[in-house]
Amino acid sequence: MSKFYITTPIYYVNDKPHIGHAYTTILADVLARYYRDSSEDVFFLTGLDEHGQKVQQAADARGVAPQEHCDEMAPRFQELWKKLHISNDDFIRTTEDRHVKVVQDILQTVFDSGDVYEDEYEGLYSVSEERFITEREAESGEFRDIKKLKEKNYFFGMSKYQNALIDHIHANPLFIQPEHRKNEVLGFLKQPLGDLCISRPKSRLSWGIDLPFDSDYITYVWFDALINYVTATGYGVDGESYEKWWPCEYHLIGKDILTTHAVYWPTMLMSAGMPLPKSIFAHGWWLSGESKMSKSLGNVVNPLDLIEEYGVDPVRYYLMREMVLGQDANFTLESFVKRYNSDLANDLGNLVGRVTTLIGRHFGGTIPESSEPSERETELRNASEALSKVIPDHISSMRLSEAVEETMQLVRAINRYMERTEPWKLVKSDLERAGTVLYTAAESLRQALVMLRPIMPARTEKVLRMIGVEADTARKPLEKGLPLGDFEIPFPKIELPEADEEQSETEESNMSDGKISIEDFAKVDLRTAVVTAAEKVEGADKLLKLQIRVGEEERQIVAGIAEHYSPEELVGKTIAIVANLKPAVIRGVESNGMLLAASGDDSVVVVTVEDPEVGSGVRIS
Repeated sequence: MSKFYITTPIYYVNDKPHIGHAYTTILADVLARYYRDSSEDVFFLTGLDEHGQKVQQAADARGVAPQEHCDEMAPRFQELWKKLHISNDDFIRTTEDRHVKVVQDILQTVFDSGDVYEDEYEGLYSVSEERFITEREAESGEFRDIKKLKEKNYFFGMSKYQNALIDHIHANPLFIQPEHRKNEVLGFLKQPLGDLCISRPKSRLSWGIDLPFDSDYITYVWFDALINYVTATGYGVDGESYEKWWPCEYHLIGKDILTTHAVYWPTMLMSAGMPLPKSIFAHGWWLSGESKMSKSLGNVVNPLDLIEEYGVDPVRYYLMREMVLGQDANFTLESFVKRYNSDLANDLGNLVGRVTTLIGRHFGGTIPESSEPSERETELRNASEALSKVIPDHISSMRLSEAVEETMQLVRAINRYMERTEPWKLVKSDLERAGTVLYTAAESLRQALVMLRPIMPARTEKVLRMIGVEADTARKPLEKGLPLGDFEIPFPKIELPEADEEQSETEESNMSDGKISIEDFAKVDLRTAVVTAAEKVEGADKLLKLQIRVGEEERQIVAGIAEHYSPEELVGKTIAIVANLKPAVIRGVESNGMLLAASGDDSVVVVTVEDPEVGSGVRIS
């Protein structure tokens, strides 16, 4: 059995957990769950950075000791991780005794190697970042609360390892990912690398870990924080555990802390004579509009609000599906609801409902027997097997959004298979054949659910139980006679509340030029439907009454196309409809939807679809 060690950054204890924290931690959790499911030995670490000037200032402002302040703040993260179904194996806090000892041991090792020296330094200090900065950095506007300081400190000879670090990056292409972040670090290293101030005098700051070689100073917070990754492995206490887990397979970080992880950390490890991590992966930011989410802008999304309103697993699914790792992603409530309704409520939820309902009604609520497969069964089974081979490649290449989309493509393929084979008709004419179809659909659904389980652990296990599968047998093919579990709608459709009057007036004003926003267009639910019957509306020369099937749902719509189409021409055709219009009564006939047609000066052409996935959404791109 091979091992997989993954870490998140340790989050700053003063921060309120937001969608950025949640994203990185969910991403780590999904990877950890995937590798556990693949029988890897997994160690997943997260935790908190609890030292530094900002913590001391916050504690002073509250009139409490810094440790008491940290003890009160830490549970916010631990409680959120439980609610987000985070399966971390360890939660480290930098105020723990085990960590303090390791930091001092490594500092002493670096000091003994001759890589630490004392010097007086005068320069600009950013209180917000808790480090000295250059004049150029100060002019960038990215640093707050800047002071000019002159003081004696200890410095780590980081510049000594500049060339060794460059060589390591070139020799190990996956050391820094994605590629553009590696190039960013190499660009940074083209300039002379300065040495790193690794101490703060206690006369200015007392909240931190004492330097082992000078008790008048505490350790610079980043030198302290980065070492957490080896503390948790048992360094200095359990040699066997340390040798097993270190180095880690992945440090997951946000792109804003790339330099500390890709330059400070590896040079520290080189000086201490320790192996470097195998990969540092910097993901992008979640944006609100065009801006990074930040407390100062007041646009931070609270993950607790989301999960309380919509559930944990839909939020996890959205975050994994929407961000291409390495790039920024834009969060809006509208895009979340659209993705949920399209992928989960419609594609996956409707499939689950179809399969379980038909098995429940016609096969005594147990998995039916599969007879000799036809070409269609073979095609679907091959697609399922192909998925099980391509997903590992996507995961190992950190293409999680592609892995999710590939899995949902299988779900859509199962829906197409159901439309083509029509088991709801077969149960009346050929029960054996219907059993084969439903077994094949349920078995392919099981395989898709196994792929989605690391992302949505709770909901997928519920659905697996609905098709007779327990968590510990989920990777085994379905067996004839397995009893279905209790049915419940796994992904109820989300309806956003109606806009208030003020918002409606604003939207009306915005539409004065005749244009609508993409958010407005996203509200239109376009679907395919097959025409099962058609006739003229009595007393209306231009109207046809169409009976249509949208998935398993039967509907009736009225269309003004009688001058261009006879009823016989439309029966059997697959058309595109607007499925979420409110019902209307036209010439005394109820119409539940509207078909799409192109019109010229004196002609009308109904939009039809070839080889359709009937009832599926029509994608506009």
